[in-house]
Amino acid sequence: MTKYDLIIIGCGPAGFAGAMRAIDLGKNVCIIERDQIGGAGIFWGALASKCLWELSKDFNIADRIDRGYRASGLHVDFKEVRKTVWNASKEKQNQMLSQIESYRPENGRIGSIELKRGLAHFIDKSTIEIQRKDHEPYQLQAEKFLLATGSRPRPFPGIPFNHKNIVSSDSILSLKEFPQRILIVGAGIIGCEYATIFSNFKQSEVFLVDRAKRILPFEDRDISGFIGKNLTENGVHVFHEAGLREARELSETGELEVVLDFDQGHSKVLEVDVVLICIGRIPNTDKLALEKIGVHPNSRGLLEGEHNCQVTPNLYAAGDITPGAALVNIGEMEGRFSIKTMYDIPREPFSYSNKSTIMFFKPEVAAVGLNERQCREKGIAYKVAFYSNALVNRAISMRSIKGFVKILVDTEGLILGMRAAGPQASSLVMCISLLMDQKQNIEDIIKTTHPHPSMTEGIQECIRLLLDKSIYKPDVFPEYMHVRTWSPED
Repeated sequence: MTKYDLIIIGCGPAGFAGAMRAIDLGKNVCIIERDQIGGAGIFWGALASKCLWELSKDFNIADRIDRGYRASGLHVDFKEVRKTVWNASKEKQNQMLSQIESYRPENGRIGSIELKRGLAHFIDKSTIEIQRKDHEPYQLQAEKFLLATGSRPRPFPGIPFNHKNIVSSDSILSLKEFPQRILIVGAGIIGCEYATIFSNFKQSEVFLVDRAKRILPFEDRDISGFIGKNLTENGVHVFHEAGLREARELSETGELEVVLDFDQGHSKVLEVDVVLICIGRIPNTDKLALEKIGVHPNSRGLLEGEHNCQVTPNLYAAGDITPGAALVNIGEMEGRFSIKTMYDIPREPFSYSNKSTIMFFKPEVAAVGLNERQCREKGIAYKVAFYSNALVNRAISMRSIKGFVKILVDTEGLILGMRAAGPQASSLVMCISLLMDQKQNIEDIIKTTHPHPSMTEGIQECIRLLLDKSIYKPDVFPEYMHVRTWSPED
């Protein structure tokens, strides 16, 4: 029986990152994947959906008529859009495969990797079995294991996916054309992103339904209000405090008749062409036969490690199957951290506190650290400043002033968190994430001179506002800037 130093189950972002960190240490690795190399992070999630968002954003900009020019004969073909997204995913997959092939054992490097295809499950603590259609099952052994099996879309109770007109975010590209009308169930980040994408293309009437009273209720009211208002202005019909009860196919037309029930007691019937279900994801831990090695996922199917990513002395987990946020960057960091932990490499403690996130709306929204709601729940006194892009010269020159910078600091002047929206929001939030990691006080941060014109000048002025030193004053522009404080005594 073939034995390896390490077997990794799942070749998405977390598994691939872990494999390459093990290669750095000269380990002989086997990585097992039952589906597409790259997983949801490449083919159905982050890369594919963001490519789709970028295309929709470009189309939306080309369709604008308020910039002194007008594009004529503008046309979009969903088949060509889908082909472009697929090519982007394949480009990244081929990069991953090229690296895997370069480190195959035959190359004689110190450290090697073998790729196996199939569905793996445990036989005992050091043995797995791989099953593959039309092949005999076989077993492999390893000293250590890393599980990075990812997740799959959660189905809607009583309304199964048919991947034709009832689809998930993983099967949205199975559509052959833009639907005339699409109902998106779930106004979380994924649902709002797809509502943005389809409304940007202006080929579909978009309905967004959610149980909550407002978009993204985990964010502060000003942030969720900003996002909800922009979705509405982009043409999305948003139904709050409502749930999908039924989706009936009209046999004579192929359309779907959907029934929405509202918390206030009334119902609404709509005819749509496609229903997109975005109500979360399920971790892929149910096919691993973990009970054979005494490991039991929690009620959500997640693996909770005793020490960060470590589940048992020789078993580690990373990515969507852990309690951390289901994000590519978190999965990659967990995959790398797992390897350092299992081979006793000196490391800083893994922290989720300063993770940064991008939400691909119109405009994009980025976040890092705590928001006001979280500070109040934790009883942390804070000062917060809001500075609109309407005052930032670079945004004005781009004719794209919809957005802001919002920064929270504690009583010592250390940054607790930031939310940003508008052009280059993801780059802005990374600046703050770095400063948070370095525990820089805003009195020191403000000494830095920013290039002009740049979007980071919004950060500069927001911090000046916190220090009561801003160039533009809140009593003159109250609609564009404000500052306030909160403490548990308030």
